[in-house]
Amino acid sequence: MAVTQKNVNIADINSAPPGGEALPLDIMGLFFFAYRDFTGDADALLERQGFGRAHHRVLYFVNLRPGMPVADLLDILKITKQSLARVLRQLIDNGYIEQKTGHADRRQRLLYATDKGRQFFATLSATQSSRIQAAIAALPPDSRRVVTRFLVGMVEPADHAVLDRLNLTVGL
Repeated sequence: MAVTQKNVNIADINSAPPGGEALPLDIMGLFFFAYRDFTGDADALLERQGFGRAHHRVLYFVNLRPGMPVADLLDILKITKQSLARVLRQLIDNGYIEQKTGHADRRQRLLYATDKGRQFFATLSATQSSRIQAAIAALPPDSRRVVTRFLVGMVEPADHAVLDRLNLTVGL
């Protein structure tokens, strides 16, 4: 009588599926925990303002690129106009972002963080920045470049030009 083997431990579960490569379940799990902890402190601050991660993303990119057109933000976030409109309206109504018409094209809506928006963004970013800096400081020299290359490799190739425009790939 033939005995069929069952997965009984993590080594078995992380082994190659029939006809395929081993799944990087360890890296996937680490991504989960890293993302959870990376966003946790900011999530608590956002929640106190009645905001969520979508608000944080908008604040991030508007602070990164003052004067960013709404159309560019839609392209970066890959969300609908309706979803962005709700988030943007809350940020504008609460004094974190202001919207101005374009100089050359009056139909264009350009986004700028207010002083309040810049201060809130700095507060949100402080713990995230220190977490990243501490993790990279614990690695060998030149690790920042390796980590950056790894993260760029995780991004869809079609978006690499956007990363370049936002200066997120400096030093590669």
